[in-house]
Amino acid sequence: MTFCRISLVFILIASFSFGPAFGQVANVPGRDTHDNSKTRDVASGPQTAKVKPEDVRRDIAEALAIIQKNYGGSKEVNYNDLFRTTFDTMLHSLDPHSNYFDAKEFEQFKTDQSSRYFGIGATIGDLSDADGKVIATYIKATFDGAPANKAGLRYGDKIVEVNGTSMLGKPFNEVRGFLRGPRGTTAKLVIERAGTGKRETIEIVRDAVPQPSIGEAYMIRPGVGYLSMRGGFNQTTYAEFVANMRDLKAQGMQQLIMDLRDNGGGLVSQAYRIANAFLNDGQTVFTQKGRIDGVTEAYKAENRAPDRSPVVILVNRNTASASEILAGALQDHDRALIVGESTFGKGLVQNPFPLPYGSMLLLTIAKYETPSGRLIQRDYSNGDLYNYYTDGGSLRSDDDAERPRGRESRTDSGRAVYSGGGINPDVLVKPATIPIERARVREKLNSPIFAFALELVTGRSGELPAYRVDRPIVFDYDIKSTDFPVTDAIFKQFRRFAIEKYKLSESTIDSEREFIERTLRTEFVTAAFGSQTSFQVFNDFDPQLHRAIELLPQAKELALNALKARPEPVKTN
Repeated sequence: MTFCRISLVFILIASFSFGPAFGQVANVPGRDTHDNSKTRDVASGPQTAKVKPEDVRRDIAEALAIIQKNYGGSKEVNYNDLFRTTFDTMLHSLDPHSNYFDAKEFEQFKTDQSSRYFGIGATIGDLSDADGKVIATYIKATFDGAPANKAGLRYGDKIVEVNGTSMLGKPFNEVRGFLRGPRGTTAKLVIERAGTGKRETIEIVRDAVPQPSIGEAYMIRPGVGYLSMRGGFNQTTYAEFVANMRDLKAQGMQQLIMDLRDNGGGLVSQAYRIANAFLNDGQTVFTQKGRIDGVTEAYKAENRAPDRSPVVILVNRNTASASEILAGALQDHDRALIVGESTFGKGLVQNPFPLPYGSMLLLTIAKYETPSGRLIQRDYSNGDLYNYYTDGGSLRSDDDAERPRGRESRTDSGRAVYSGGGINPDVLVKPATIPIERARVREKLNSPIFAFALELVTGRSGELPAYRVDRPIVFDYDIKSTDFPVTDAIFKQFRRFAIEKYKLSESTIDSEREFIERTLRTEFVTAAFGSQTSFQVFNDFDPQLHRAIELLPQAKELALNALKARPEPVKTN
């Protein structure tokens, strides 16, 4: 299994390469050779012997023995933490993406890559009172076929207890920890039904809950398909892609938006296969260069009937690693128009080396280049991880003057592209932003919106019966403009509710009308069609996505120019 992923700022970063065998984990311990000869230290002048692996092992063992025998501080010695700190410090002196996983983390890592987790399979959210104190956590949606769905949990069900522990007053992220657990274990829930107020005890056996890589796939406009590929590249990604493309084409899709924003990467083989779907036989997808036998290789497309749909790819600062391989391949071959912000800039590949006792070393073994020869890895030579992740990620400016300008390369049609700092978009489109003060106002509105939605969805208010949802979730639904519109009458009713129950001012409510209407409709859609479908509501207000749709004709022209630029195949008799 080969992998390429990045998670930003103190979250584990991991990224597999293809390895010596395509799509297989490389298991080549001891491949490094060590020179036992003397070498001259240019800086200091005198000759020094190179440190040997056995010297390091001996020193670590002696240091641990001294700590075990003599440490007298107040902190209890945790040898797992000591090993973690030792390995992480050593690895991060090499590069930011090599990491050590203890046994527990390695198991979680493998679970994440299987596109699933273990739990009951529900989206939850908490509700606060007018003073900001958490009242309780509630079910918002369940997933198709998951244990919570089979148990009949619905939008608005209050989680009172889990396995005898009260959940009242606990925020959702704390309650989530009680709901998750090993497969086959039981979560005994006391639920208060939203519509009746009656309490029920429900026993749910935890099981594997799918976490699809492609969260949403639907026709966003007539003839225009949309794939939300924001969940990373995991073991099921390509299969999901094939199935969703088939469904979209059956609905008349002729043009495609691929959304890679916030996609931190994942399995390289999955990114390769998706790129392969759009490229011609023999076109390079990426080139990998490393020390291990079989790692240095150009990976080429093998497809004599590629998809010809015009494609726009949406990217942002958190698009990284395998996502950049996909975006870079389609950009260099002029096969897709890249829209959004400059990507993170991770051009290193890692390979997993299992260690004794269930732990794992994830070690950088190679670099990759895009088809035009670009190395998109950003500079990390100063060793400052905080600066590497913040300046390159959430705090980076996308002004033209600050874009990376490394070595210039050319796409198939002759457009200039550059190395050294991620994938630069063909069309720069920044996301909509708001001041921090306004974000705080919206945060205060979330609980009034949820509380009001509960009144309507459960029918407790006795008004607007069309907004009551008294049936199980209908999954895989594409919402229509007529589904749960937030009319002027509903907004006025919400205004009265928020003023009376949450002491909000009329001016505050009116100033955030668009946000309130969008979030209210999201709650209604969540109750009726699930949390994944509810993202379709937010897409209607996404300026980057709207611009991507407008740019589809340019993507079509780009693809046509690339076809003209390709040499005609040589015919043989």
